[in-house]
Amino acid sequence: MEAAALDAPIDSLLDGRVEVAQPADGYRVAVDAVLLAAAVDAPEGGSVLDLGCGVGSVGLCLAWRRPDLRVTGLDREPVFAACARANAARNGMAARLVIFEADLRAPLPQKFDQVAMNPPYLKAGTATVSAHPLKAAATAESEAKLADWIAAARDALKPGGILTLIHRADRLDDVLAAVGRSFGGIAILPIHPKQGRAAKRILLRAQLGSGEPLAILPALVLHADDGAFTPAAESILRDGKALPMRVSPA
Repeated sequence: MEAAALDAPIDSLLDGRVEVAQPADGYRVAVDAVLLAAAVDAPEGGSVLDLGCGVGSVGLCLAWRRPDLRVTGLDREPVFAACARANAARNGMAARLVIFEADLRAPLPQKFDQVAMNPPYLKAGTATVSAHPLKAAATAESEAKLADWIAAARDALKPGGILTLIHRADRLDDVLAAVGRSFGGIAILPIHPKQGRAAKRILLRAQLGSGEPLAILPALVLHADDGAFTPAAESILRDGKALPMRVSPA
C-alpha cells in the first residue's frame, strides 16, 4: 500500500506549499479540506485529531500553518491511510502528523484538545452511491452515520474540547441535531460560492459541555462574479491564513 501511495499522482495545496498524493481514480481533495484546516484554532502545543483523514490533506495544511501542534489522522481505508503516511513524509511532517488505520467507532488510546472532521456529505439511502469503493467511502455515509461521527468526536475529546467540522449547508439541521446532544457554544460560518448565492457549505465549531448560546458568524464568499477567488478566500486557500471561528466581543 505504501508503494502504491508513493506512486500516486501529486496535487498541491496552499499554492504549492503542501504536496498531496492521492489515488488517481478515487475521491479528489477539494477546497473544503483547506477551509477546515484553516478553521482549527487549537491551543499552543495542542493535540488535534483529524477524524476520517483520507489522504491527510486537513492534517497537512494544519501542520503547515501550525508547526507547534501534534496532529493525528485516523481513517479506516488502508489506501487512504497509506497515502496519508506517504504525504506526511513527503512534506517533512512525519514526526508531527501520525496516521492510524482504524474504524472511527473504535476506542482511542488518548484524548485530544480538538477534533476536525469532514464527514461524508451524502445521507445514507438518499443518493446514488458511486460504484468506486474509495469514492463511496469519502462521499456517502455507510455503517457510520453522521450521529456516529459526532459521537466519535465527543468520545475523542478532552473535557471542554473543541469540534470543528465542515458539511453541506442543506444538512445543517442534521448536524445541529447530533451536535446539540453533547456540545454547546456552537458557531456557524456559512460559505457561499458567490455573493447573492445560497450557502453550499457550513463550517461549525462547538465546545464539549459548553452552555454558551449558538452564534451565526459573518459568511465567507469564495468567488467574485468573474469566478476568481475573493481576497478573503485567496488568503486562506493560497496563503494559508487562519479562518477565525470565534465570536467577536461586542
